[in-house]
Amino acid sequence: MTDTIEQRAREVAVYIIENGATVRAAAERFGISKSTIHKDLQQRLPKCDRSLYRQVRQVLDLNKAQRHIRGGLATRKKYTGK
Repeated sequence: MTDTIEQRAREVAVYIIENGATVRAAAERFGISKSTIHKDLQQRLPKCDRSLYRQVRQVLDLNKAQRHIRGGLATRKKYTGK
C-alpha cells in the first residue's frame, strides 16, 4: 500500500465524518467509484487508522439504516414533484 492510497482513505473518511455524507456523495466528491470508496474504508482504513475507521463506521451504519427513508422520499419527489 502506498502512502497516497492510505492518505486518500483518510481524506475520504474525514469527509464522510464531517459531512455525514453517503458513499455515493463521497465518490462524486473525490471522482472515484463507489467500489473504491468501499475498499478504502473497509479494507485499507482499518489497517492504517483504526480510530478513524470506527468513527466512519458509525456514520456508514447510520446511512445504511436511513437509506430506505431516502429512497422513499426520492420516489415521492419523482411522482409528485414535492
